[in-house]
Amino acid sequence: MMLALMQIINGLFGLIQLLVIVWCLLTWFPNIRWYDQPWKTLDMIVQPILAPFKKFIPPIGNIDISAMVALFALQALQRLLISAFSMM
Repeated sequence: MMLALMQIINGLFGLIQLLVIVWCLLTWFPNIRWYDQPWKTLDMIVQPILAPFKKFIPPIGNIDISAMVALFALQALQRLLISAFSMM
């Protein structure tokens, strides 16, 4: 049971991290219309994840590193949850 739960947690965090990376790569293309599908859905998923980090991490020059910090935080949270469930 715990193994299945840990695999689900790993899968969800992996999916969220992949979505953040895809969103970051797509921001390099100025022709993306974020109000069209599927970009609107991707933006609706990723923006709430990045919003707390954007509040506290100002852009350095023109570079926004909040997504990178969010990815590190997601990985740390994933490892914390997996280690907590593996101790049960």
